[in-house]
Amino acid sequence: MAIFLPAVVAHAETSSSARSGIQVAQASVNGASDAQPAVDETIRPFQFRAADEALADLKRRIVATKWPDQELVTDDTQGVRLATMRKLADYWANQHDWRKVEARLNALPQFVTSIDGVDIHFIQVKSKHPNALPVIITHGWPGSIIEQLKIIDPLTNPTAHGGTAADAFDVIIPSIPGYGFSGKPTELGWDPQRIARAWAVLMDRLGYKKYVAQGGDWGDAVNEQMALQKPEGLLGIHTNMPGTLPDNISAALAGGPQPTGLTADEEYAWKQLDFFYKHRVGYALEMGARPQTLYGLDDSPIALTAWMIDHDPESQKLIGRVFDGASEGLTRDDILDNITLYWLTNTGLSSGRLFWESKLAFFAPKGVTIPVAVSAFPDEIYTAPRSWTEKAFPKLIHYNRLPKGGHFAAWEQPEVFTEELRVSFRSLR
Repeated sequence: MAIFLPAVVAHAETSSSARSGIQVAQASVNGASDAQPAVDETIRPFQFRAADEALADLKRRIVATKWPDQELVTDDTQGVRLATMRKLADYWANQHDWRKVEARLNALPQFVTSIDGVDIHFIQVKSKHPNALPVIITHGWPGSIIEQLKIIDPLTNPTAHGGTAADAFDVIIPSIPGYGFSGKPTELGWDPQRIARAWAVLMDRLGYKKYVAQGGDWGDAVNEQMALQKPEGLLGIHTNMPGTLPDNISAALAGGPQPTGLTADEEYAWKQLDFFYKHRVGYALEMGARPQTLYGLDDSPIALTAWMIDHDPESQKLIGRVFDGASEGLTRDDILDNITLYWLTNTGLSSGRLFWESKLAFFAPKGVTIPVAVSAFPDEIYTAPRSWTEKAFPKLIHYNRLPKGGHFAAWEQPEVFTEELRVSFRSLR
């Protein structure tokens, strides 16, 4: 798919409502008429409480899982291991408490506003410090706003977390359309470019005249499009999964000869990418080509979980270790909080449509000319080398290769991630 593989032509076919008992803000879409109603720009407070019946139904479905046979190998080369899934299911059904993370979310200022016909849910936490720099932070797949919860207080309240008042941010964390508590688009066209335009509208509607943006995964795709669109007020972006692949690397990944003359960092990135494209890109190809086929994601919590876990090799290994009892950057509750959010909002399938909508070559440079900061984590899908990064972003204001962390960097390494954002944007304040 063109989402990831630059040399493969994307094929698009045209192809919901919230689960019963769950109240999720959705857009009210009006049909075309000669007299269009005025645009509703109101910003409404938002709270969410899952119905008791919905949580009971989730537990019943987990317990009633029809399990497959065990894999025929001693590693994860055939997919998410049965032992991991059984441990996860047991914890999910008997120990995980959705109400805890629900209370944590509802303690934050949450809002919904309609933009371009879709209700956009977002968290907005303002700093007590004057002259705080607004930052809009965008999650990816299979993530959500849950990914960023650990960095909200360190960013908005830096003096309580080893920083100074001059490091303060106002933090805005929206849910991508089709994800979480945002509405599900009922028309085609919600690609990263359109989401980027919606984010610019959101920041303007919130009254921010100057701001920065952060994101990884789809968050990077959206932010790089914002950078290309150059909305008034956007000072720069930070990414932990940038598009930096040189043409010769893209050509090699599409079947050309293996590149030669690489530095050690470039060789490391090449090996990561080569493995990913040969062995782990299947989820993106399926969602990019046939998202509507994935009915099991909205019908079975275990099917949804396995699909989400089988994303990238290092995150999958981390999750396996966590359910084996290891202490890692993520906890069992962290992992299940995120999956449960997808389940309760019935967004397993709808979130996949973004892969279908996007026609971007995900890792290719896009020609961004505004200031860019990059944090390169070793267990990301690929760790962008400085050499590639400097060529991709002519106004690179920060690059740092971190010793630990993966795809969900803000979630796994919140202290390091917070410091990266502070350092990255100091020159733009």
